[in-house]
Amino acid sequence: MRRKTPSPLPQRHGLDPVRLRTPAVSPDGPRWATMRDHLVDRLPTVDPARIDAMLREERIVGRDGPIAPDAPYVPEEFLWFHRDLPDEAPVPFEIGIVHRDDDLLVVDKPHFLATIPRGRHILQTALVRLRRDLDLPALSPAHRLDRPTAGLLMFVIRRERRGAYQTLFRDQRVRKTYEAVAPYDPTLELPCTVRSRIVKKRGVIRAYEEPGPVNAVTHVELLARSGGLGRYRLVPETGRTHQLRVHMNRLGIPILGDDFYPELTEKPLDDFRRPLQLLASTLEFRDPFSGEMRRFTTRLELQAWTCYERWASG
Repeated sequence: MRRKTPSPLPQRHGLDPVRLRTPAVSPDGPRWATMRDHLVDRLPTVDPARIDAMLREERIVGRDGPIAPDAPYVPEEFLWFHRDLPDEAPVPFEIGIVHRDDDLLVVDKPHFLATIPRGRHILQTALVRLRRDLDLPALSPAHRLDRPTAGLLMFVIRRERRGAYQTLFRDQRVRKTYEAVAPYDPTLELPCTVRSRIVKKRGVIRAYEEPGPVNAVTHVELLARSGGLGRYRLVPETGRTHQLRVHMNRLGIPILGDDFYPELTEKPLDDFRRPLQLLASTLEFRDPFSGEMRRFTTRLELQAWTCYERWASG
């Protein structure tokens, strides 16, 4: 296996630099006279004036050092740089450490914190915060939780063991359970198993169900009820995007605080009131190295169940 060319730039704020490789020259010759010309074409969302400034400030580097503003185009060369960071509202909640050993870090991710950098969420993500705060530059997520969902999130500390733990989640060999607070419907027969076909298209914010082969299965159980609310245990057999939220909505009991289902509701990114009442509560799997069964349990509780009035008022 070919080893990845190491970056000459260190992490910044717990983030690795962007790595680009320039294309080979076509039979008709290079399309670009300079590296700068290539970057302008390659990065259409970046203002060319910003690229010029980064080159002047020596913020774009190759294997032999900074790229000069007039450097000629070189095919099959690597370039590294750190992207400009978006303005982000700080997520005012701590990440709780549930377990840490030489291989694994298991945390309680709060609501509103994304798992990994993406789009408008970069520094305010669990991965970046933990890399920085715990000085673990090689930390990687074994799986992901949606930004609105709180609870157990597992990271791999050692790079050489990353693939084995990520494979457990990919192959659905991790038993995951969730808790949710949603309306109570006395006519709904529970426990039940919801089976459907869920589709999530790139660029479309919500998932949806359609006819066809089943690809999403969720077991739903009522744990307790209080007035018009129920506390539910959700056990997914599959891992489709938004699966639990879609299936609870299908049953007519959408999860409290859900801004996507049944209706899409716009909410500012700095509005941390009334979080989605969905919690990743347990993870259980056989360790691929020790062979032992491992089980982790969240220390968090869902606000709407412990104090609905306080949750509803924000």
